[in-house]
Amino acid sequence: MDTRWLTPDQLAAWVRLVAVVELLPGVLETQLRRDADLAHFEYYVLAMLSEAPERTLRMTTLAQSTNATLARLSHVVRRLEDRGLVERFPCPQDRRATNARLTDAGWATVTASAPGHVATVRAHVIDALTPEQITQLTAITDAILGRLDPDGKLAAVHHRA
Repeated sequence: MDTRWLTPDQLAAWVRLVAVVELLPGVLETQLRRDADLAHFEYYVLAMLSEAPERTLRMTTLAQSTNATLARLSHVVRRLEDRGLVERFPCPQDRRATNARLTDAGWATVTASAPGHVATVRAHVIDALTPEQITQLTAITDAILGRLDPDGKLAAVHHRA
């Protein structure tokens, strides 16, 4: 099979995307560690729970929505439990399953840390773009996610209204 090499324009776009994918997590992690004593993934777990009905999700659903293995998620949720931010309990509908629920302290942590997180996202991504570029970014990431996440498991809890 012949390799379809990237054109110079495609290569330039690819290299920039890789740079963003490499740099952005560190920026988000640094801010959350400094301001909220949370890893970015811990914040993401808390945020997913904060948006769920009754601030509760089955661990399997939470794992899918955060793209984590159950083992990784269980480890992170245990750390969050140790801090009093999350609690686990048997699922009332299926005693074999386990639910995770955001505690009042977890809710307070999310609401206290969200403004700084949003400010960081704005400073490093959103405010660097025009409204037209935001629309383009949404279309671009939708196209890529269509290939990476065809079932839409991560594609967003949020949809444009």
